[in-house]
Amino acid sequence: MSGGGVAESTPTGLNPARTVAELKELRRLTGDENGAQRVAFTDTWLRARDFLKERLAELPVEVHQDPAGNLWATLKGESERELLIGGHLDSVPNGGWLDGCLNVLAGLEVLRRVNAEYGGRPPVTLRLVDWADEEGARFGRSLYGSSAASGHFDVAEMAKLTDRDGVGLGAALERVGVRLEDAPKARDELRNAAAYLELHIEQGPVLEGLGLPLGAVLGTVGVERHVLTFHGQAAHSGSTPMNVRRDAFLAAARLGQEIYAIAERHGGVCTVGSVKTWPGIVTSVVERCEITLDQRHLDAGKLAAMWQDAREAAERFAQEGGCTVEVGNLWNIEPIPFHPDLIEAAEAAILETVPTSHRLPSGPLHDAAEVARAGVPTVMLFVQSLRGISHNKIEDTREEHIMQSVEAFDRLASRAMGWIQGRR
Repeated sequence: MSGGGVAESTPTGLNPARTVAELKELRRLTGDENGAQRVAFTDTWLRARDFLKERLAELPVEVHQDPAGNLWATLKGESERELLIGGHLDSVPNGGWLDGCLNVLAGLEVLRRVNAEYGGRPPVTLRLVDWADEEGARFGRSLYGSSAASGHFDVAEMAKLTDRDGVGLGAALERVGVRLEDAPKARDELRNAAAYLELHIEQGPVLEGLGLPLGAVLGTVGVERHVLTFHGQAAHSGSTPMNVRRDAFLAAARLGQEIYAIAERHGGVCTVGSVKTWPGIVTSVVERCEITLDQRHLDAGKLAAMWQDAREAAERFAQEGGCTVEVGNLWNIEPIPFHPDLIEAAEAAILETVPTSHRLPSGPLHDAAEVARAGVPTVMLFVQSLRGISHNKIEDTREEHIMQSVEAFDRLASRAMGWIQGRR
């Protein structure tokens, strides 16, 4: 028994300890002293894919890469209706050892258990998917592979994306055998999808604060991302009095402070994540300042109100400082509620594993949001994150909690298969 009371192998043949061991092996293969380095479409990412393929080769599954570069493993069932289990092997640079890959390797363990229990022929078809470039760390566009499958994908816009070295997304995809213009064909992969499940570390402090290992996810929050560019007047930093400056940075900085009040007022979160100034020299007042604004809320109305407040504040601070401001859209996604039946199933699976559950929204985006947008009934499970830290080499979860999450996820998969059968 582990410290958390989870047997290394359950009566069904599930082996959560094997998932922990495989996660550690993948960390050794694809990480360094700075953390995980499985950035999408790089050699290290391909090495992670090979690691997964080697283990899938031990199962009677059909494995293929779809036109967007997502990797699918299919265990054919008595019914063509499909239960999808998804995750992503890619990471941010210097990332954590669990973000994304826990989803995939836990799904692999569920696939093994289902195959063993049903002799390779489960009642519904079971599919494991490793979505390509969930993080968007290299090209700035999150959920690349799942958005191609969901149909929320603009080839012309994606073709404009480049990484910091000037390599285009199209060129990076060609290197792994994918043509960008073919990516929307990945929509065919969801034609028989009846439900989608995803397990993920929470990446936040809620479950740890409650002293709980697991939670059922209500949905993913909506996101508004914009770039705001303040225009002022360049002037000599030594000879220009403070009271006559038209300082674009000052106007932007005032908005940077105001977003905290906006977030508190509406119960959401707001972040200025990037600031650029021109001419960007020590001897000049800032003529132009560009900032990015990320706003998130589970309620669509409150999300819209936060963005309205931010626009009005930006105009006010610009005017007060003798500046102007222009707004550009970066990206947005509406709040995505998960399926109520599957939320109930997720909570029941948790309560079969540990004494207490908790329902919570997801602040970070996940591939599950895109699958749900495509009309597939979806739910997620969260497992506690220590210190609430992710996208960092110190990201961690207790091993007993990881094993409990695999067991609860497996129970959820069984419930979801029964739910699919009952919806004929």
